[in-house]
Amino acid sequence: MSEAALALAPRKTLRVVVQADDPGRRAGLCQLLSSAGHEVVASADFADVALADGERPASHGVPIVTLGGAAADQAGLLPSDASPEQIDAALRAVAAGLGVRPIEDAGPGFDAMPERSLQNLLTPREIEVLSAIAYGLSNKAIARRLSISLHTVKFHIESLLRKLGAHSRAEAVAKGLALRRNQMLEL
Repeated sequence: MSEAALALAPRKTLRVVVQADDPGRRAGLCQLLSSAGHEVVASADFADVALADGERPASHGVPIVTLGGAAADQAGLLPSDASPEQIDAALRAVAAGLGVRPIEDAGPGFDAMPERSLQNLLTPREIEVLSAIAYGLSNKAIARRLSISLHTVKFHIESLLRKLGAHSRAEAVAKGLALRRNQMLEL
C-alpha cells in the first residue's frame, strides 16, 4: 500500500491496557495512546493489547508491548525511550499477531545462518538440489531429474547460496559436505 493510501486508510482504534508502576509514567503513556487515537481501558479483560513499562507481569490472553523490558516471551519489546510512532506501530503490529523487537535484537540480515540452525532451514527440495550440484549436474539436468522448471532450480540455488553464505556452487557443496560430516545434513 502506498504512503498516500496508508494516510487515507481508516485506522483501527485499539483498546489498550497500560501497566506502569510510576503514576506519572502511566499518565504520560495514557496521554500518548489517546493522542494516537486509542482507547485506554482499565482491565486486560477488555483490551486488544497491553502496553507495559519495564518488567511487568503478563496480561493473560492479551499480547503485550513492553517498554524497556527483556522478557523474550512477550510479543513486543521496545526500548524505554521509544518514540510515540514506534509505540503506535508496535501496538498495531502486536494486535495483528506480529512480533516486534528492537533493531539491535534482530540478528543477522542476509549473512550466513549459524550452522546449527541450517538443518532446520534447508528445505528437503534445497537438499535435493544441493545433492545434484554435488554430483556435478547442470541446472538443466537438475530440473529434469527433479521434474521442476529451470527457474525453480535457479531459485533454490540462490536460496542455498544465501543460507550457506556461499559465493559459488562449489563453495555451497563444500559447506554442505562439512555439515554432512557434522551429521547435520543428509546429502
